[in-house]
Amino acid sequence: MQSQPVELLGIYGSDLQIAESAWYSTAKEVSSDKLERVPALIRMLASEKHTLPFEHNHIEFRIISDVATHIHFLKHRIGVSISSQSARYMEFKEDLYYVPEDWPESAKVQYRECMDASFDLYHSTIAILMSHGMSRKRAKESARFVLPYATQIRYKVSCNLLSFIHFQKLRNSEHAQIEIRLIAAEMLRLVKESGKFDISLEAWGL
Repeated sequence: MQSQPVELLGIYGSDLQIAESAWYSTAKEVSSDKLERVPALIRMLASEKHTLPFEHNHIEFRIISDVATHIHFLKHRIGVSISSQSARYMEFKEDLYYVPEDWPESAKVQYRECMDASFDLYHSTIAILMSHGMSRKRAKESARFVLPYATQIRYKVSCNLLSFIHFQKLRNSEHAQIEIRLIAAEMLRLVKESGKFDISLEAWGL
């Protein structure tokens, strides 16, 4: 399986809410004249690195990717929560794996054969271990050791906008591995499509 889907589950918050958070210490109500000042306020907050108002919101995604790319999510994250599918608690019923699109076809053929063999070994190992008296729980959690980095898993990612911006600067970059970069770019596209944080994203150079 080559695709690595990204789904935006929901957004709580907006540019207006960020402005309201910044004004909250001086006024609970946002008057109509203040609404006109929202873009300038947000740009000032970003340029001066007044980051707290950008934390009063929530963005949530569902993602499918290979294990190697999942590790990129886990590294260097700040304020990002991740709940991942685990083969410790369930046997993978679908043999899903990622195939790099930039490989030559001859390499892909060998790669698919290797991946299919790994999944066959995974399923058969569970059966063999159980036939030798091992509990299904232990058989599942130990048989996963034969699965390669290319195995695809599902996970939920949630963060506030400030954490999302940090992630984008880190992973939606020419220095990042292409698989995580493509996922980060799709996450950004979906958030932009929502129109919730147009001013804030522009203020942070996204």
